[in-house]
Parts: sequence; structure tokens; C-alpha cells
Amino acid sequence: MRRLPPHAPGMRIGLFGGTFDPPHQAHRAACLIALARLSLDRVWWLVTPGNPLKDTRGLSPLAERIATARGLAHHPRIDVSGLEAEIGARYTCDTLRYLIARCPGVRFVWIMGADNLRSFHRWQNWRAIAAMVPIAVVDRLGPSLYATAGPAGQALARVRIPETSAKTLPDRVPPAWVFLHGLKSPLSSTALRAARHRS
Repeated sequence: MRRLPPHAPGMRIGLFGGTFDPPHQAHRAACLIALARLSLDRVWWLVTPGNPLKDTRGLSPLAERIATARGLAHHPRIDVSGLEAEIGARYTCDTLRYLIARCPGVRFVWIMGADNLRSFHRWQNWRAIAAMVPIAVVDRLGPSLYATAGPAGQALARVRIPETSAKTLPDRVPPAWVFLHGLKSPLSSTALRAARHRS
């Protein structure tokens, strides 16, 4: 049995996936916003072996990224996991199926940045993802201005709930999503990685 972070039926758990290469303060800040505004019990950072939509050449080793993410997260209610590598999941939809099957009664919410909403329609089985778990989109400096106008934002517009109802999101039957404002961080792992390679 693969070890999952702490969970129990009835818990409200946010799932925050990414390569975390490198993890940065905006990742942590987005999760703290989600913890508070969605009344979550915990957030799991799912450090992926590699993003199928991105060039993974030059990606730091998974163990190194997990260790760095744990050091940065440094919060009693944020758990950092390499689950996707353990179960051989390449796509978010596979990870969600695995977790939903093994954690009955847990109310999962997928957390993503506004930049991910913009490209969400390119994710494998994105409509199935939206049908499996409610989604919280946290704004980013710039992308939030046009993320909701993208194909996925438009397709899911009818199931968007008002931000004032954010606390109800984990209890809603998907598809349902909310846009959380207030972060406005310019930090980006892609930009930080590029700067690292330049130095």
C-alpha cells in the first residue's frame, strides 16, 4: 500500500499539482489563500515527474524537487507528495481516479493558478477532471485578465460559483469552480528556471 498523506472521510483536501522546479513563494501563498477561503483541512502538493505539456529536459531530479518543496511549504497543513511517480500516473485525470477510489468520503478540490486555466483545455481528459472534483482557480498577475476567456473558462462558465460562496465549493457536486482573487504574484517557476539556467 502506497503511503498517502493524512486523510479521513469528511476531510476537505486541496490538491495542488506541478513540477515545482523550483517551488516558490507564490505556490505557498496560493495554497494559503485556498486553505482559508475554501475552509480546507489540508493541501497536498503533488510533485509530478514531468508535465506532459512542457519540455521536461533539464528538469531537476524528482527527489530534489520534493525536498525543496517540503522546505518551502513548511506548514502544518501542507503535505508534499511524490505520489504520481509512485503510482505511475502521467496525467491529472489518472491521479484523481486513484485518489477518489482510495479515499472514500474525502472532499477533494483541485487548485490551479489562473495560467493553468488558460491552458486547461489542452490537459488530457480535462472535462473528466472537471466532472470529478470541484476546482479552485487562484489569480496570477496578468493571466487572470484573460484566463476565464479561454476555451475551458468559457466551457465551464455556467458552473462557476461566486467568490462569496467559495467556502461551499468542497461540498458541491462537480463540475463546479470558483475564481479566487487576491494573490497577484508575478512569480513563475518557468521564469525562475530560465534565470537559473542563465546564471
